Amino acid sequence: MKQLIAAALLLLAWNASAQSPPDRELKRQLDSVYAIDQQYRALLSAPPAQKDSLAKAYGVSLGEIDMKLWGIQSRIDSSNLRWVDSVIARRGYPGRSLVGEPAHEAAWYVIQHSGKIAHYLPLIRTAGKKGELPFRLVAMMEDRYLMEQGKEQVWGTQGTCRGRKGVTGTECFIWPIKDPGGVNRRRKEAGFDLTVEENARRLGITYRIVTLSEVQ
Repeated sequence: MKQLIAAALLLLAWNASAQSPPDRELKRQLDSVYAIDQQYRALLSAPPAQKDSLAKAYGVSLGEIDMKLWGIQSRIDSSNLRWVDSVIARRGYPGRSLVGEPAHEAAWYVIQHSGKIAHYLPLIRTAGKKGELPFRLVAMMEDRYLMEQGKEQVWGTQGTCRGRKGVTGTECFIWPIKDPGGVNRRRKEAGFDLTVEENARRLGITYRIVTLSEVQ
């Protein structure tokens, strides 16, 4: 029940600033896709007491609940991606002029959480240039693509966790940034409200400059 309430509230917030688009049915479908894209990701950030309740509800231990939630979310992501693939094949990217705001961001979230960023990045770049998507989202996908390629990101939007020599356990950090001294200027120009330091804190990471040689 709490999960359904959380999803409903998320969808209401998503619709709060919605405009009347040319394709209302596609907008409605994208609103639903966005809600379920975020549902279990939100639960993964839930406080320990809520996670304990979730673990009991799913019949797993507290240590297993994150894996359980990710398994569910992974299946949702696969289903969402197949649907978005079909929409793009028929209509192109469902951007601002077709579905209004904020539904124009829904397909982006599905792609960003998929393994098809390299395939769709040219389309996302074009959507950004045409004003169908905010440039900050284009920047975020560019950064994730660069991180996946083992290259320095530009806007400092992506963090990751992994083991590091001399450090016990797993360390989370902001992926290496090209010209880190100018990153906050670039972030502001791209439309981000937070500095790289503030964004790191939002992700639960203490920001420090990391080089590619450290992560390689």
